Amino acid sequence: MVNTLFKKSDKMPVTPIFNPEGDDRIENRSIWFGNTTNLMQLNDVRYSWAIGLYQQMRENFWIPQKLDITQDVTDYWNLTSQERKAYDGILSYLTFLDSVQTYNIPHLKSAITAPEISLCMAEQISQEAMHNQSYQYIIETIIPPDRRNTVYDFWRTDDILAERCKFVAGIYQKYVDNPTKENYFISLLADYLLEGLYFYNGFIFFYNLASRMLMPGSADILKMINRDELSHVRLYQKLIPEARAIFPHSIDQIYDMFAAAVEHECKWTNHIVDNDILGITEASTEQYTKYLANIRLRSIGLKPLYTEEKYNKSPYNHLERFSDTKKAAHTKANFFEASVTSYVMSSGVEGWDEI
Repeated sequence: MVNTLFKKSDKMPVTPIFNPEGDDRIENRSIWFGNTTNLMQLNDVRYSWAIGLYQQMRENFWIPQKLDITQDVTDYWNLTSQERKAYDGILSYLTFLDSVQTYNIPHLKSAITAPEISLCMAEQISQEAMHNQSYQYIIETIIPPDRRNTVYDFWRTDDILAERCKFVAGIYQKYVDNPTKENYFISLLADYLLEGLYFYNGFIFFYNLASRMLMPGSADILKMINRDELSHVRLYQKLIPEARAIFPHSIDQIYDMFAAAVEHECKWTNHIVDNDILGITEASTEQYTKYLANIRLRSIGLKPLYTEEKYNKSPYNHLERFSDTKKAAHTKANFFEASVTSYVMSSGVEGWDEI
């Protein structure tokens, strides 16, 4: 059912740099459409969860160069030709995802009128940029010089990846070109899909290699990125239900976007991984992607899209210990369902090269 609070043609307002006439009292504060001064008054906030999330995001701070990937330089040539192709292609894809996030999040953030939410999104932008630096660190350290440009430009030569990139960016661009309230909601939901669905088959590929004692340094870096992405997922799990209450949308529209995201993600993963990587098949990719989609839907208060029993469990449970961000490598809850507060970094960056 479409929310009729706004007409579909209504333009999304941009928060002013400074609004002297604003009212920052907690009872008048809202995530969107508030009358904020745009000053960061954080002593009394309406959305206390955002302060906790921001602190956790900051505690997760890490530096890619602190993680040793020298073994991966040798391991790279111990991969099969298909594994190297998948390694290169997935790195290229992940670089694209975090690149568009770095440019898209500011468009979403510009309409936010609750400073505590704005704070989280500012940190997200910083983390997305650092993730790109991490991919560059991997590429420049591990991949031979004569292959590096091929990785960066993989989307130029691979039609399936090009299609994937255009699909993801096109949804964001729709709001940039026509910033209506309806398009804002679509862009917000697309962001949730990217953070909650698109990275994870790539993560699984790296954890799969690590489970076979290959490319452990790359897997360590991806663990850190994985942890950051879960905090972003948590942010949008909070924002989407709030947005549904005020923005034009329909349930069918949400399910259609999820279904399209699953279809595109399976198509890309099956293309780049194929059935030539030990432990990953087209069937496991489909099961895992639909399993994740169901989790993300439940997390925003909607029923699962995929009702078969097999989509209620992950085919990659055996890889969870490789995605654990605790030194002991034992998670007390499913990594992909747990609250991000389960993965707090307590002592700065030091020691995390032991993971």
